[in-house]
Amino acid sequence: MDLDRARDFVRRHHRAVLATRSRSGVQQSPVLVGVDTQGRLTVSTRETAVKTRNVRADPWVQLCVLRDEFFGEWVYVEGEAEVLSLPEAMEPLVEYYRGISGEAEDWEEYRAGMERERRVLLRVTPRRAGPDRQG
Repeated sequence: MDLDRARDFVRRHHRAVLATRSRSGVQQSPVLVGVDTQGRLTVSTRETAVKTRNVRADPWVQLCVLRDEFFGEWVYVEGEAEVLSLPEAMEPLVEYYRGISGEAEDWEEYRAGMERERRVLLRVTPRRAGPDRQG
């Protein structure tokens, strides 16, 4: 699948399962995913999350992005992720929220919550996407 087609799907559908590598195998987490202005996939998580630690040790990730209805069209995107921590992550976290949910009622409270929760942004540079065929 063309990476631009996969990005277009992610712009419309935000529910996903993120897979990262750990020492004991693959770790998976349900997440919400967006697309930033440079075409990277973005995921908000916490500094203390297992997926954050995994990405710092091994940047490989894969996202299986699903429709809200669950069944039907879906895509996977595989790539390398980086962890962007606060304070550098704050404006990209605002962009992430806007892309998924629109405008917040109170951006000051949103920013305070990001600091309280020690949020980070995972930025995934896509390398492959699929499926390439139906089975």
